[in-house]
Amino acid sequence: MRYTSLFVPTLRDDPADSEAISHKLLMRAGYVRQLAAGLYIYLPLGWRVLEKINRIMKEEMDAIGAQEVSMPVLQPADVWQTTGRWDEIGPEMFRLKDRSDRDMCLGMTHEEIMTWLAALEIRSYRDLPQVWYQIQTKLRDEARPKSGILRTREFIMKDSYSFDMDTEGLQKNYDLHIKAYNKIYSRAGLKFYMVESDPGMMGGAMAHEYMAPSPAGEDTVAICEGCGYMANVELARSVPPAAKCLESPYEEVHTPEKRTLQEVSGFLGIDPSGFMKSLLVITEEHGPVLALVRGDQELHELKLQRAVGAFRHANKDEIKDHLGVEAGFIGPVGHEIMTVADESLKEGAYISGANKKHYHMKGIVPGEHFTPKWHDLHEARDGDACSACGAPLRTEKCIEIGNIFKLGTRYSEALKAVFLDEEGLEKPIIMGSYGIGPARIMAAAVEQGHDKDGIIWPAALSPFDVQIIPLNISDEETAKVAEQLYKELKDAGMDVLLDDRDLRAGVKFKDADLLGVPKHIVIGGRGLKEGVVEIKDRASKDVIKVAPADVLKTLGG
Repeated sequence: MRYTSLFVPTLRDDPADSEAISHKLLMRAGYVRQLAAGLYIYLPLGWRVLEKINRIMKEEMDAIGAQEVSMPVLQPADVWQTTGRWDEIGPEMFRLKDRSDRDMCLGMTHEEIMTWLAALEIRSYRDLPQVWYQIQTKLRDEARPKSGILRTREFIMKDSYSFDMDTEGLQKNYDLHIKAYNKIYSRAGLKFYMVESDPGMMGGAMAHEYMAPSPAGEDTVAICEGCGYMANVELARSVPPAAKCLESPYEEVHTPEKRTLQEVSGFLGIDPSGFMKSLLVITEEHGPVLALVRGDQELHELKLQRAVGAFRHANKDEIKDHLGVEAGFIGPVGHEIMTVADESLKEGAYISGANKKHYHMKGIVPGEHFTPKWHDLHEARDGDACSACGAPLRTEKCIEIGNIFKLGTRYSEALKAVFLDEEGLEKPIIMGSYGIGPARIMAAAVEQGHDKDGIIWPAALSPFDVQIIPLNISDEETAKVAEQLYKELKDAGMDVLLDDRDLRAGVKFKDADLLGVPKHIVIGGRGLKEGVVEIKDRASKDVIKVAPADVLKTLGG
């Protein structure tokens, strides 16, 4: 491709609303443009990168025997209503009616449609196993689209689905997808982790996420360097440092106008770990529930949701109605409502509210003064011990770049996707679901590969393999060598960008660094007099001088 024929609308300054490095650089380098909140246009350079990612995904999916299909984006509501997710999913689903007043939606995922097809076509164990995949547009009405192409309302997904007759078959396909995903992300040049995760709205028995470490990530992963345990903090188990509990009899203490943990801790001169935070939530299933965590720990809301179901935090009036006390003085003793407590509270005596205005209670012993249901409720953090081996945990911000789920029979039972086994008995198909966001791979590659001058693409994702930079295109010898190298490298199967613009060398160098092509071939009059051109590595900035005839061999062509 010649630069003069390529549409590359670069920007001098960062977009005003940009936060993530990938958002800034992909906009500035002319890879994408924003149409509206969460809606992006992929310009020629950006689309070339996405196509390379898609090609890698297709090759690795085909390698495990998956077959490509294409499913509609527009979907009838009745399939979603059958599984119950039409009502479970909130405003993030785009809903509409067709001209016959039939409820429809724009697909945010395809479990229902894939299962509907399986129910229609699969009849016997002889038809199994199957693995189908697609690379398709999805839509999700994100409440807060941000970080450029990392969180959008329209996006492309590679999603595959496995259909098996038993759990052994599901495990085999799960393992095959792990193998394929490891190859995809490795080929894409990313640093990544596979971590345990919560199945969430997908349902099922087990799930893992693929995470690319980056400060721009919205997820946090807990990592044990000792045994290799990794999990999203929404699921990660950890053992906090021992609490600094006060040895005290069970008695009230006057705490005038001291409501917050910080205020009471400072007033009494006691470490926050010796306190018990009492939080009232209103659940759909159990009504009011009291949730307890240690004073130095944070409640993870998804962990609480797994313990008590859907909930919301109680307001001041509800606290007064259900517990008979003002917010700030709630304690766990003496209530008739359901109480759940974090497992870190099993040992020790703690301070909490006395259920009496301006008073707290010392010496509260869980299991003696009240009886809770025990759950893992706290958020794992740096310095906690690994629950498996005891080594210290560390946490790291990450970008989610893929996920895999063991769905089991969650969808096949609802949509009657069944098969006849060898004995003629009808059984539900056992399913798995496996997704990758190619745009997230693209953004993660930029987050992990950049410097102050611009993008540094992994070789497999770069829109071009090499960029030829003639310093003076008007010079006859320089132009001749540039054209010869351009043809030779293209004939060798390389993607080549020739900067044939009649511009100053400094402008060309600046644009080349911004675009991020891994290898630059610099052709200058002084070098040609010595019989050499320069090959510059974008990442290391190392430069080697070679004869023009040796360029292809040096690049490994």
